[in-house]
Amino acid sequence: MTWDIEEKHVLITGGNSGIGKATATELARRGARVTITARDAERGDAVAAEIAAVTGRTVGVEQLDLASLASIRAFADRLPTDRPEVLVNNAGVMTGKRLETPDGFEWTFGVNHLGPFLLTNLLSDRLASGAPSRVITVSSENYRRAKEGLDFDDLQAESRFSSNMAYARSKLANILFTIELDRRMGGSGVTARALHPGVVGTSFAQGREGSKLMGVTMRLLKPFLASPAEGAATSVHLATAPDQELSRGLYWAAGEVKQRLPIACDEAAAQRLWDVSAELVGL
Repeated sequence: MTWDIEEKHVLITGGNSGIGKATATELARRGARVTITARDAERGDAVAAEIAAVTGRTVGVEQLDLASLASIRAFADRLPTDRPEVLVNNAGVMTGKRLETPDGFEWTFGVNHLGPFLLTNLLSDRLASGAPSRVITVSSENYRRAKEGLDFDDLQAESRFSSNMAYARSKLANILFTIELDRRMGGSGVTARALHPGVVGTSFAQGREGSKLMGVTMRLLKPFLASPAEGAATSVHLATAPDQELSRGLYWAAGEVKQRLPIACDEAAAQRLWDVSAELVGL
């Protein structure tokens, strides 16, 4: 079967701003049936109306807080039976200090990894039914800062917290999650890929939990950074490319396969992370 994005249901987390909004807009323009999630449903509705005005396509909106396991479970329970054929794990955060989610997880690790991990698992049966389908997770080249890999003895950064390191490790976790997801679900027709969107001028790290230093840096550099549309290009490519194109590699940047450091190719670490994450979120 030839892959065609037209009329496929695409679910994009954090689709109400930045790269997620640009991804939603372009995929809707190409004929996909897009649903975006937002922590603030009213804001999501406003953005969906903007996208509809530009593309002529209705965009669905669902409230979802990836910091809350209860919110993720409630979202999965109420999601219409119309299964997603493409899931884009796009939402991400970077905090300025160590914060904890309502479930007691370090915020960056909880939102950037555990939230997408639980969401993807709760939707796995629907993704596999009537496959092929795709799970696309937005990582970052920032993972390279985690030179020693994940610290499985301190995943919650309780012993020592660094905003930059917490973010880097969460992005490494995104790639390791993708490795194991692709291994586990590839046989059912679900393809998992991860990507680096580039350094993009968005409102990243400027929310209520965000890193003030990173927020100021992003605002100052914004005129020199890639646009959200440019940042969305690789997500769009992975959502629309033929199956044989995706078979070229697991991690992408600028529309091409990107070579990974050994820490991002560690299958044993990927399996260990999966097992630990499943226990943490109660799967």
